[in-house]
Amino acid sequence: QVQLAESGGGLVQAGGSLRLSCAASGSNLYLYSIMGWYRQAPGKQRELVATMTYGGTTNYGDSVKGRFTISRDNAKNTVYLQMNSLEPEDTAVYYCNRRQAGREYWGQGTQVTVSS
Repeated sequence: QVQLAESGGGLVQAGGSLRLSCAASGSNLYLYSIMGWYRQAPGKQRELVATMTYGGTTNYGDSVKGRFTISRDNAKNTVYLQMNSLEPEDTAVYYCNRRQAGREYWGQGTQVTVSS
């Protein structure tokens, strides 16, 4: 079983920056994994923000390319999301995600609110 603990959400003005962190704990963390972030705004479906494989291959949602950067520290089992040039449209609950050994785990979510 894997647990994910997110931190770093909050309220920021448009054009500002935030950094999210997600630390994984539990068993079999040495297994190959993909970690990343998804978000869900009110009334909308959950969407991809960014993912990163254990080896460092990244994948970004179109709406965040060039503004958000994902990184991970495999030794700490932690993934980060640096969000720059935030827009009101980025307001959502951001969920950490980890996939390994055919299973998928989610964090509880952290609220990001961008004011105009």
